[in-house]
Amino acid sequence: MTDGNELQRIDRAVAFLRDRLGAERAAGLRLGLVLGSGLRDFAATVERPLEIPFADVPGWPRPRVEGHGGALVVGTVAGCAIACLTGRVHLYEGWTPAEVVRPVRTLRRLGVPHFLLTNAAGGIADDLSAGDLMLISDHLNLTGRSPLVGGHEPAFGPRFPDQSRVYAPKLRSLLQQCGQRLRPGVYAGLLGPSYETPAEVRMLRALGADAVGMSTVHEAIALNAMGASVAGLSLVTNLAAGIADQLLSHDEVVAAGRGAAALMTALVTEFCGRLPA
Repeated sequence: MTDGNELQRIDRAVAFLRDRLGAERAAGLRLGLVLGSGLRDFAATVERPLEIPFADVPGWPRPRVEGHGGALVVGTVAGCAIACLTGRVHLYEGWTPAEVVRPVRTLRRLGVPHFLLTNAAGGIADDLSAGDLMLISDHLNLTGRSPLVGGHEPAFGPRFPDQSRVYAPKLRSLLQQCGQRLRPGVYAGLLGPSYETPAEVRMLRALGADAVGMSTVHEAIALNAMGASVAGLSLVTNLAAGIADQLLSHDEVVAAGRGAAALMTALVTEFCGRLPA
């Protein structure tokens, strides 16, 4: 829930980052990148990096999940100035929706115009296999929570934001031009932390979901409300429960993320190079 002090918390974080980065470098940031489970190693490709631990940023929550980093890495990729979050926090860890989205709201208040949200997901659609990348075309927020609940703060967007185009068509088109096979699909965000039952996966399929995970939707809702341009990518790390015979494990998710590091790096690097100034 958003309370009256949330804007103050975020603005303290903004002031801290502007001081650490310098006003000119902060103003030049073009892309905010959030790395999902197993994907944090992409940050090693950032040029001229400045790494700031989440623990140093006033009010930022710290990830507690294996496979997630806990730092903001600012630098350049293919000439594009980026702010890369090497991990995120989740509702299932006990954080509130406002805490989950606090880092991306901070970057948006800092002036970052574009965001790429990545995650690890279970594949539901018949034509998705482990190792595939899915371009998020829309989402289902099935967590029962929203970062917009609570007192209305105009700085975070309108009271009733439109969600017709949460995932910006122009950014999706740019990603489609980056040489990798990207299958568009609907991402279902659930609370977790348990994986879904086979019956729940059948329900999700009937609802139109192509992949399922435990993140991303709240960040996308908050950023869309604040007028940011948002894109999303899901790395399919496994098939959802009941589709394949094997049991699911987080170790499998992290290992698949590491295995896809080169694919993700190539795709995001080209995307950064194509992003308009």
